[in-house]
Amino acid sequence: MFVQVIEGRVADQEGLRRQMDRWMVELRPGASGYLGTTAGIADDDRGYAFARFESAEAARANSERPEQGRWWAETEKCFDGEVAFADSEEVDTFLAGGSDAAGFVQVMKGSAPNRDRFRAMDEKLGEHAGSFRPDLFGGIRVWTGPSTYIEAAYFTSEAEARANETKEPPAELAKEMGEFAEMMANIEFVDLREPWLY
Repeated sequence: MFVQVIEGRVADQEGLRRQMDRWMVELRPGASGYLGTTAGIADDDRGYAFARFESAEAARANSERPEQGRWWAETEKCFDGEVAFADSEEVDTFLAGGSDAAGFVQVMKGSAPNRDRFRAMDEKLGEHAGSFRPDLFGGIRVWTGPSTYIEAAYFTSEAEARANETKEPPAELAKEMGEFAEMMANIEFVDLREPWLY
């Protein structure tokens, strides 16, 4: 999988939503290898979009279409200032990955010096997630550097996520959750309370 993460300060929220909807109707049919997009705007007006493609080649072919260039020229006007792009084929999914049924998406930006350990913790969580975190559908972690990543976690609702994040983990998960909490110390959390799921 290839993911392009787009981040910028949004000046025209309604305009951006219209442009995203328009892309799905007018440009999506010609975007070979497109898998889906998770997007939204945080309370501080930061906008995020995780655009997923089967491969970097498919994403590049889409970017090179003239109609894509024209669409972005209009969409860019919805932002205030520069828009940042991060492209990566190094993508991990955990549990069910993303979900169009999510009512709340949390973006996490951080670093992990040991990717393998991070993945092992994902697997361990997966063994107990059904009972421990039934609010969590799963997530997508996009590695933007050797140890840096940006992640989207998909929840049933914000209320259920908040209620369950304070639960004590089962004994079998205590060690992993302690490590996970240490890793989370330097993570930036961004809440997309009304996610746009395409």
